[in-house]
Parts: sequence; structure tokens; C-alpha cells
Amino acid sequence: MAKAAALCSKSEKSPKEILDKLIAWRVPLPMAERLVNHLKEEGFVDEERFARAFVHDKFLYEHWGRLKIAYALRLKAIPPAIIELALDENIEEETYLDTLVSLLRTKMRGMVQPLSAPDRAKLYRFAAQRGFESSVIAQALRVCLDD
Repeated sequence: MAKAAALCSKSEKSPKEILDKLIAWRVPLPMAERLVNHLKEEGFVDEERFARAFVHDKFLYEHWGRLKIAYALRLKAIPPAIIELALDENIEEETYLDTLVSLLRTKMRGMVQPLSAPDRAKLYRFAAQRGFESSVIAQALRVCLDD
């Protein structure tokens, strides 16, 4: 119990991450599930707090889009309602678009202007891999190409 609590106090962890870690430590599944529930009750593990921190960090430092962040949170067994709440709280529309425009402009530096159709497709795929939505990518490309 103390080892798991110490792990949680170092950085935010999802309940699934803690459960996986306990299983890796060869804790029987029923006991591991009880430990995770106890950690939740004591406030060491909180899905909402984890989701907010995850969204904040992945958007600010990794420049991931909403789709990629939501997918990563689903892999960590975070409920959809909490994912939506965390995304809405931590990502402002204007900042979201500005981030993508900045990423695309950086990517465009090595490309010959005006951009050819294959280069535009390359930029679109780059933004899609980062997890940005099609409508936001189209809007950001218009901003970049109008400059």
C-alpha cells in the first residue's frame, strides 16, 4: 500500500496505470482492485485530476490535438465524460488553432512556395497524425497559405 501511495504522490497516475503496476508487482487481482479503490478514497488517485493534468501537458508540451489526447486517455480507461470535461477545461479554441498554425508554419519552412498539392497533403497528414480535427486542419492551412 505504501509503495503504491508513494508512486501516486510522485506524479498523477490513472487508476488503470496503478492497477497495471500492482499486477506487475504480482499483487493478486482482487487485492490490487481493493488497493486502487482505497487509493481513490484517500485522494491519491483521481481520474478527473489525472485527465486535466494529462490534457494540459500533452497539449502544452507535446502539441497534441484533441483526437490524439482523447485516444490516449481512452487507452488509460478514463470515462468519456471526464475526457470531454478535461479537454473543454484545458484547451481554448483560439490557442488550439494558433498552436496548429505555428506547427504548420514550422513544417512549411523547408518547402518550396507556393505549395504543391503533395506538399499540402503532407501538411494535412502531419496535422492529422498530431491528432487535430479535419475542420481545424483546413482552417489552419487556410491561415498559413493566406500569409
